Amino acid sequence: MQRQFPIDRTILSPGTVSINVQGAFIVEEASSRPSTPSDDGAQHDTDIRLPNHKAVVSHVALDIGGSLAKLVYFSHEPNSKDLGGRLNFLKFETDNIDQCLDFVKGLQDEFRIQNGSRSEQMSIMATGGGAYKFYEDMKRILGLEVLREDEMDCLIMGLDFFITEIPREVFTYSDDDPMHFQEPRANIYPYLLVNIGSGVSMIKVSGRQQFERIGGTSLGGGTLWGLLSLLTGARTFDDMLRMAEIGDNGAVDMLVGDIYGADYSKIGLKSTTIASSFGKVFKMKRQGENQAEDHGGLSHENREDDNDASKSQPTFKKEDISRSLLYAVSNNIGQIAYLQSEKHDLEHIYFGGSFIRGHRQTIQTLSYAINFWSKGEKQAYFLRHEGYLGSVGAFLKRQPKNWGRRNSFEEHPVPSAPPPDLNSQML
Repeated sequence: MQRQFPIDRTILSPGTVSINVQGAFIVEEASSRPSTPSDDGAQHDTDIRLPNHKAVVSHVALDIGGSLAKLVYFSHEPNSKDLGGRLNFLKFETDNIDQCLDFVKGLQDEFRIQNGSRSEQMSIMATGGGAYKFYEDMKRILGLEVLREDEMDCLIMGLDFFITEIPREVFTYSDDDPMHFQEPRANIYPYLLVNIGSGVSMIKVSGRQQFERIGGTSLGGGTLWGLLSLLTGARTFDDMLRMAEIGDNGAVDMLVGDIYGADYSKIGLKSTTIASSFGKVFKMKRQGENQAEDHGGLSHENREDDNDASKSQPTFKKEDISRSLLYAVSNNIGQIAYLQSEKHDLEHIYFGGSFIRGHRQTIQTLSYAINFWSKGEKQAYFLRHEGYLGSVGAFLKRQPKNWGRRNSFEEHPVPSAPPPDLNSQML
């Protein structure tokens, strides 16, 4: 039986629509959704159950980034006598945007069947760079109203919603307690959002819809994906993460122990601390070349010598390379996030974006970086729906002022957004 965490609030939206979030909870059914992409290209993530909602919801939300398109929509429970429904969370590769739009078209057909031809027409709330890039395609293929919303607005609104409204959504990490859940709370400002997509944006949030982008880096999920596709031949981001799980970065990275032979305890560095990412590669490669020269491997006078030379060259496992590069990118993001939080005096740091994907090594690395550099004075937070901040925010744009239980949202409707800033580096 599902444990339910009460949320005593009914959300009213324009017209006759109301969204009741009383008793909302995250569905923990491990087998309810496939973890790999289905035939329609969709990868389903954990749903949020809304057991007390009955009314029709006539919109869906899309956050289309450079690598992934994230979809959020409401559905009633199929073939069930239970009341209510759920928020569904799916993602598609942006390169296959047609599959995403075909899926939405299917939702549109279901909506018409369930609600009749005279019902309100379904609409699309869209955000991210793809809301502009694919705007004409969406209108042509779907024949629906497409409302574009500002990316940063949606990110903050989505994160505020998760922090203040959804139990067992936000958590902290430690080796002893890898998923320590935080209760929804009202007093959340100020905080730093580190949104890790293809690139990274760091946003200081001072209050409800009061924020500024204070920094970022181009070394994000796209960097990891691009380099590993060149170095390992992996075809998907999830393949890369799976390889990293079983890799040994010590076979590729130069560690403190390789230099000192032990911990460098005086400055708090363990022997397993990375001193230089990929630092062993050149040294081992050069050693192999020297061995080849010693055996005449460079003379090419006979094929046997050539074979001996190739055997002397060091080989690096793709799993080890994957783990090393994952650590390099994650450590870099973690340290920059700490420096920004220190500069702007921000204690709470939330990591979002589809780069994380609930991957333990990534979460561990980011959490360790914040804890190490801040000497435990700052806290890293993570979310179970970290990749859906923008799409949830866009979904919520259909709501009126002050609908949140703790007034976590804007007081006035936001008009359609201008084209995004090219410096915004989202997934």
